Parts: sequence; C-alpha cells; structure tokens
Amino acid sequence: QVQLVESGGGLVQAGGSLRLSCALSGRTFSSYAMHWFRQAPGKEREFVARISRSGGATWHADSVKGRFTISRENAKNTVYLQMNSLEPEDTAVYYCAANMSAFGSRQPDDMDFWGKGTLVTVSS
Repeated sequence: QVQLVESGGGLVQAGGSLRLSCALSGRTFSSYAMHWFRQAPGKEREFVARISRSGGATWHADSVKGRFTISRENAKNTVYLQMNSLEPEDTAVYYCAANMSAFGSRQPDDMDFWGKGTLVTVSS
C-alpha cells in the first residue's frame, strides 16, 4: 500500500541548516504534487511548501520564503525540504503529503496521503 516516510529531522542550533527527505512507495511518484506541512505544539497544522508533479513549479509559505526550498527527484521517488537559517519558531513536526493533481494545494484536507512526520527542534 501507499507509504510516505520522512527522514532528516533532528536537533539543530538557530542559524543552522537541515534537509528533510520523504520517500513515496506503492504508487507512481510522478502522479502526485508533493507538499510539506508542519505542526507545532498547541498550534494548527500549517502549509510550508508544495511542488508540482514535474518539479517545474514551487510555492512556499511567507514564513519560510528565502529560507526553505522544496525540490524533488522523481527518479528517486523523493521530495526534499532544504531548511536554512533555522529559527526556534521553526520547531515543529514536519509532515510530507501527496495530492494527485498537477500543482497541489495549501489545504490539508486536499491531501490524499500523509507521512507520519519527523520532528525538527531548533535551539537558541
């Protein structure tokens, strides 16, 4: 069956960098727009970034523009989130999600599949 497995989370100091990865199995990866969401304790899940099926178009939340970059390698069935200049406010569980459309969505309810999440903790 379909699985999305995130990796790369951990503890980093403010100003540092981290790269998250998410691998999809059980379906054709290139059929899905891919997304990253995050959820901090006591807060709602929020959109972080999305990328089109082909990787030719990307969108990033205002809170991470200029710091985070989403990308994908369809040959490896993997989507990435490169996170630079990390801040304590970025601390959250980061979730990978897939939507079977060309360009995806910012709405969590539009996602077809979710990973279980990976924790990113940024210390000051």
